[in-house]
Amino acid sequence: MPQTTTDRYINPFTDFGFKKLFGSEMNKDLLIAFLNTLLPKEAGIIADLTFLPNEQVGRSELDRRAIFDLHCKNERGEYFIVEMQQAKQDYFRDRSVYYASFPIQQQAIKGKWNYYLKPVYMVGILDFIFDEDRADDKIVHHEVQLFDHATRKVFYDKLTFIYLELPKFTKTIDELESNFDKWCYLLSQLPDLTDRPAKLQEKVFLKVFELAEIAKYTPKEVAEYEESLKVYRDLKNVIDCAYDEGKTEGIAIGEEIGEIKVALQFIKNGMSVEQVASITGISVEMLLQAFQKND
Repeated sequence: MPQTTTDRYINPFTDFGFKKLFGSEMNKDLLIAFLNTLLPKEAGIIADLTFLPNEQVGRSELDRRAIFDLHCKNERGEYFIVEMQQAKQDYFRDRSVYYASFPIQQQAIKGKWNYYLKPVYMVGILDFIFDEDRADDKIVHHEVQLFDHATRKVFYDKLTFIYLELPKFTKTIDELESNFDKWCYLLSQLPDLTDRPAKLQEKVFLKVFELAEIAKYTPKEVAEYEESLKVYRDLKNVIDCAYDEGKTEGIAIGEEIGEIKVALQFIKNGMSVEQVASITGISVEMLLQAFQKND
């Protein structure tokens, strides 16, 4: 199949791109380097990690491709669990809390158990901005824990949600200072780059460029990427359009209605009802009813 994209590098927010860069044991050094720029100091420095089986009940095929459960070991020999996902915009906070519950429950031990839990970190890589945060364009890196309003202290420090709102990252290549800056720039700008900037010549970033270069893919890989890119663009365009229309007309679009609009657009673009049901979580029956009403 001929290559149709004009980009030199893949979009890491597609399911294909996310898995290509971060989803294999062979390239776990990239994931270790990236996570070490995100996790809090108390987590220590990740020395090694392994990918845990990703077959939890309730996950769609799409989610199993885009979510990784990681068993991490730091330089002190301590173990903790990281749940990493490429963010989906619809119901994102609900989704992240829901999926963070799996690595917690899986620590249960049969028989006598004192309920001791290893720390769990849920990492979400966002290509959008939370509606509540649109007025604050400065904070890119969010670290969220259970908080006691009465004492103004953290109530539980073993469950941490880390979110990166990458559209807020606006530094130019010349303004990059830390490794965190470089990762944010690379992830947000990769599809638009045509070369390898001088500030991103470290070994870890050169490996990202090698893995991300579309020209080196097989025809089968190119086809898979093109399909993944189409799904990503369709979803993003419909959601962005719905948001802009609601803002212009002053209409509060309900989340359920918004999801159905996205689903119907997928069907109109040629995807099967079954595929759309797998992506959105909406039942086949509801999709058929909605499609017939809007036909």
